Amino acid sequence: MAIKLSSIDQFEQVITENKYVFVLKHSDTCPISANAYDQFNKFLYERDMDGYYLIVQQERELSDYIADKTNVKHESPQAFYFVDGEMVWNRDHSDINVSSLAQAEE
Repeated sequence: MAIKLSSIDQFEQVITENKYVFVLKHSDTCPISANAYDQFNKFLYERDMDGYYLIVQQERELSDYIADKTNVKHESPQAFYFVDGEMVWNRDHSDINVSSLAQAEE
C-alpha cells in the first residue's frame, strides 16, 4: 500500500526505521506521473508491501529535501529505493514501471 509522506521528519523516520523503502515523487497534474503512480501501486500490491509517496505540488519542501539528500536533480515523477537510509536506485518519468521497480530489489 502507498502511504503519503507529508513532512521531512516523517520521511527521515521512514528511511531510518525501515531497511528497505521505496519512495515516489508524484505530480497530481501530469499524465506520465499518473501512470507511474499506478505502476508503483501495482508493484506494491503484487508484493503485499508498503511504499511511500509525496505529491510534489503539496510537499515542495520535502521534494527539495529529497533532491538535496540524494544529490539527484528533481524530476516528477521520480522513484527512489533506499536501503539502510541510503538511496541506492532511482528512475524518473516513463522508466518507472513494475519491471524497473522489481529490478531495484535485485
